[in-house]
Amino acid sequence: MLINQLEEELNKCYPTTVKWRRHLHQHPEPSFEEWQTRRFIADKLRAFGYTEVEENVGGGGVVAYLRGSEIGPTIAFRADFDALRIEEQTGLPFASQNQGVMHACGHDGHTATLLSLAKVMKGHEEELAGSIKFIFQHAEEVLPGGGKAMVDAGVLADVEAVYGLHLRSPLEFGTVSYCSGYAMAAADFFDITIQGKGGHAAYPNGTVDSVVVASHVVNQLQTIISRNKDPKKAGVLTVSTLKAGDGAHNVIADKASIKGTVRTFDPELRDLIEGKMKTMTESICDAHDATCEVNYIRGYPALFNHEKETALIQMLFETNRTDMTVESIPLRMGGEDFAYYLQEKPGSFFFVHSGNKAKGIIYPHHHPKFDFDERAMLVGAKCFVDIIDHYLLSGVGAAAETKTAALD
Repeated sequence: MLINQLEEELNKCYPTTVKWRRHLHQHPEPSFEEWQTRRFIADKLRAFGYTEVEENVGGGGVVAYLRGSEIGPTIAFRADFDALRIEEQTGLPFASQNQGVMHACGHDGHTATLLSLAKVMKGHEEELAGSIKFIFQHAEEVLPGGGKAMVDAGVLADVEAVYGLHLRSPLEFGTVSYCSGYAMAAADFFDITIQGKGGHAAYPNGTVDSVVVASHVVNQLQTIISRNKDPKKAGVLTVSTLKAGDGAHNVIADKASIKGTVRTFDPELRDLIEGKMKTMTESICDAHDATCEVNYIRGYPALFNHEKETALIQMLFETNRTDMTVESIPLRMGGEDFAYYLQEKPGSFFFVHSGNKAKGIIYPHHHPKFDFDERAMLVGAKCFVDIIDHYLLSGVGAAAETKTAALD
């Protein structure tokens, strides 16, 4: 079977995949500044023999086409390639050489995985009934994100289905997981500035104490979740920062700032929280003779994995990834701009567990000691091959008809 041949070729490519990952890890670039990373990706794709390589898609993405010899669907795979502004503390021999920036979320692994798939599949384009679009996305970590810009640029216009993966190092290697329906939350942020009237702490009657007002606001914001939200709907409102004054014991601060995040899945709940936050804060400030400015920043929408496509990858992975545990996991409150792709076209976003306790790979994403078990890249590439086999390799034969019938 061709799928077995593709897996063997991925096995042979794996040492090179690791080299690519480590090169990217040594040379991380933050969101919207990934100049050398984009060039590295485009140069590799052209070296593989790709002639249809588009750069600066949506402002910074790289896209390549692999067109089969027969007519068929176009499916897309996406990998992100930006790093974070974090000082690395892993001590790895291939640690970041860019001070204050590191790949602390596995995007170097996502990119190396998709490059390995592109390299192997280039030798089999004559056997494809359809096309593959390889999407390498910039700026996943920072709003407004590269995903929306690439979708708005039409990157999915000719695509039937789109898939992506994320490595997950807090979870031990050996499992591939999926989540049907809502899988990741809409991630919003807020900044509230409260303006009071400062003065001497011994004479509070001549002031408008911004700390007191801010304290009332923080407490009352929690009632949006406990008293306004439908308890059957998931939602989080977290105040992460409250700042006022300069540390003096005898001064009442004239200004206070509040920062935090909101996580939701339901669009109506998202609207409710934003509206209540503004009216509640304004009312509290008005009652205390203070003024305020509420800045509510909408982040990425909730990520919704389409049920049919998620059922498909579940079946494919359970059939083919016999060396892995394949399981469903609960939805997560983290955000991900792959949500924009899934708003545009059907598809699914799955997880390849990449922790390794024996090697000390236990740190969460965005931690300065973050790392992942590099074997997860090979697993991810083989999962993508499973999807290619369904759509483009077995797509004109009885095997595909059997697979499709099982989902109907």
